[in-house]
Amino acid sequence: MGISTYCMHQLLFLACLVCCLTSGLFTTYGTITPQSPQVEIGKNFTATCVLYETAESTADDIFWTCNGKVPEELYTKINDSAVSVTIKITPDTCKWLICNKQPRYVNQTPAIHGIMLTKGYPPEKPNNLSCMAVQSGQKISPILNCSWEPGTRDELLKTNYTLHTSDCFKTLSNSSQKSIGYINMETFPSYCELKIWVEVANSLGKVQSETLTVGDANYLVKTNPPLNVHIYSENNFPRSLLVKWRRPIEKHFFRLKYNIRFCAVGSEDWSEVPPNDTESDVDSFRLQHLKPYTEYVVQVRCMHSIGLGYWSDWSANATWWTPEDKPSSQPDLWRVVIPSQGKSERRVQVMCKDPVESNGRIRNYSIKIQDGGRKTVLVNRSETESRKIIPLYQFVLPDDGEALIELDACNSRGMSPRASLTIPKFTHEPPSVKSLSWFTKEGRLWVEWVPHRGKARDVTEYILEWVSVSDGALDWQRERKNGTNKSLAYIRGNLEKFKRYSISVYPMYSGKTGKPWTEPAFLDQKAPMVGPVVNVSRCGKNDAELRWMEIPLDKQQGFITNYTIFYTMGKQEQSITVSADTYSYTLKHLTSGSKYVVRVMASTVAGDTFGPEYTFNTLEYAPGEIEGIVVLVCLAFLFLVVSLVVTCILKMERIKKKIWPPVPDPSNSTIANWSPDFPSKADPVSKENALGDVSVVEVDVFDGRSLCEEDKAGLPLKKDKYLSEEHSSGIGGSSCMSSPRQSVSDSDEGGDSGQTTASTVQYSSVVASSGYKGQTPQPCSSQAQTPSFARSESTQPLLESEEQPEGQEGSGQPHLRHPRNAYFRRLPGGSSDDDDNNSGDPGDLNQLEMEDQGLTLLQFSPLEEGSQQTTPTEEGQTPDGQLDPIPSYLPQLRGYRPQ
Repeated sequence: MGISTYCMHQLLFLACLVCCLTSGLFTTYGTITPQSPQVEIGKNFTATCVLYETAESTADDIFWTCNGKVPEELYTKINDSAVSVTIKITPDTCKWLICNKQPRYVNQTPAIHGIMLTKGYPPEKPNNLSCMAVQSGQKISPILNCSWEPGTRDELLKTNYTLHTSDCFKTLSNSSQKSIGYINMETFPSYCELKIWVEVANSLGKVQSETLTVGDANYLVKTNPPLNVHIYSENNFPRSLLVKWRRPIEKHFFRLKYNIRFCAVGSEDWSEVPPNDTESDVDSFRLQHLKPYTEYVVQVRCMHSIGLGYWSDWSANATWWTPEDKPSSQPDLWRVVIPSQGKSERRVQVMCKDPVESNGRIRNYSIKIQDGGRKTVLVNRSETESRKIIPLYQFVLPDDGEALIELDACNSRGMSPRASLTIPKFTHEPPSVKSLSWFTKEGRLWVEWVPHRGKARDVTEYILEWVSVSDGALDWQRERKNGTNKSLAYIRGNLEKFKRYSISVYPMYSGKTGKPWTEPAFLDQKAPMVGPVVNVSRCGKNDAELRWMEIPLDKQQGFITNYTIFYTMGKQEQSITVSADTYSYTLKHLTSGSKYVVRVMASTVAGDTFGPEYTFNTLEYAPGEIEGIVVLVCLAFLFLVVSLVVTCILKMERIKKKIWPPVPDPSNSTIANWSPDFPSKADPVSKENALGDVSVVEVDVFDGRSLCEEDKAGLPLKKDKYLSEEHSSGIGGSSCMSSPRQSVSDSDEGGDSGQTTASTVQYSSVVASSGYKGQTPQPCSSQAQTPSFARSESTQPLLESEEQPEGQEGSGQPHLRHPRNAYFRRLPGGSSDDDDNNSGDPGDLNQLEMEDQGLTLLQFSPLEEGSQQTTPTEEGQTPDGQLDPIPSYLPQLRGYRPQ
């Protein structure tokens, strides 16, 4: 106890110390009245600032601020120490209103005092007060629930709601929420007058609702729904049902009245029994004018019989079937006519729908067909049959035949009215409607048609038929004839979006079907599901033919408006648009031998879809171009061959001379006449004897002198081929001796191995025994010297000789027709002294030059008939001292050179 008192004393001391320090630190110069007011929006507010003596200021030094300085015209000076200000309160008015004084020195705070303005509205009057007491078990609950409509303005200030009741015995109240409240009356005051109201209050005021006065508290009761609702049917009353129920509360509380509603199962259109028929407090009621063989749903509710208070909730659903009755409407008869290809007949499929008022389950159909004969067909329907459209019978009808179809539908209670349909002759079908169009609106497909003018009066009704193109599902509906020039109807079937339908309108002429008018239609469209698949059927050099198949109808999802062809070579893309009924196109002006990528786009009004790409290459040559080139080449080659053959035939002799040039025959040569020591005509002696008169001097590449018989044995072995046949004349490989002789060019050294003996023409000349140019040859042996042959290895003929004809043998001398100069190799054995003796002769200049090259110039002159053969006195000069003409043959060391 002592410790607690001591602690409290310490706390008081500290509080007094804080107050003293605070009073010393902060000085108050004035105050504002009222303090922290709650002001009403939309009205004026006045505040007064009063200065203390400590302020050392007057009223003239006071100014007000509220989100800025308040204008002085709003000030009111009360005295020298008090000033008031009046401002209008709005939702945007400042939160703090401050009274200030003019500072007397620097850093002095101008504020004197400030107040916080709390803005708001006064409470609004509640409206539409209502209260209700519910049933609890077999009694009425003592809790009264009420509701009302509060004010619409924002409650910026704290607001209190209080619910009040007053009955025959007491007054009760209870704090409530803004729009609802309740009062527990402990015992419900049945049969007592009851008053109810609501009070709303805040700092700016108080308001009360209108008082709800009820003469009997039972008028505020809402009972439970009727109990045990049941439905009963009677076979003799196929169009009525009996409904029974049990009341929810005892009669000593109050009497009830009822309300009944019903509808067919699956329908949302409820029908209510007139209130006057159920005003009395009953527990059953008979529903009438119902449809036979229809399942109905029934609900019941109740309320105070006076009609004041509240309806109970609807009872739980009670369902039942009305009994069957014979059909009261005819079946919906229709047909589908399928023409037979190649035959003058039609296949007719008869189908129907159940009568709209079948009044029971249809068990069978009776079909009667009159098509020249009469037949009756009975079609039974199974209990599990649930199809809307029932195929009945199919028969064949000739094109020139007419058929009448009659149909009866039967159930357990009887037969329906008869439906009939006439199929006219193919050539006598009544006319169709004049025009047909369609459009979509609000998710429905509307069809509009114009009747035929001449037959409009005869039309009794129209059949509107639609068929799904993708699966062939068919349906129809009947439209009545109207008196206008146009008929309009929407399809009541379940159409699918993006699915193509064929819509047909058939005019009916007293049961006889007219010609249909058919149009394709879509309930809604979008881009095709797939694009066209393109391929190239023919590809040329500069063009290509494209083909694509039509998109399947079930994948078009709309009407194809056009196709667009895109083809690309490299990075260059081009496009061509074609109509919707085009399925092939030829691309032209393409580059030959190039690679192209092509694809086709299909378009509808709602979008586009590309097909797959296809790649192809154009041809390098056009068809037939290669064959043309080959034919031209072959013709040119054939022409060349023919030309060559003709040329060869025409110039055969000349070609022979070019290929096989003429070679002088040594045996018939007049070379023997070149030596003055021999007669002009060879003696008829044998070749062996002729060889004894001459010695063969050979030109050899190994040395420059003549070889004697003794020297031949001393040659190397490789030269034996030159010595083995020393008696050969060597001219053209044709010997006047015994065998041919090889030329120098066939030697193993230096010669061309590919040159044959036949390609080398060897020449010989007769050399007088007196030597060259006056030189005396050195004898090789003791035998007397005889004229010798000098031979050249040249392959070019030196002269073209011609033997003397046999008729001229008597002339005594051979005749040279074309004498020419020729070069021969100089025979070895001449001395340099002889050459020196002739060096001064100017006529011997060419001869000396040729001698330096190892050649000897022999000069021939033509012999006239009867003239004597003379030997030139000096080589290179004619007898008259003139130089010989320039030789026509140039020196050839080896091989053949064309001249």
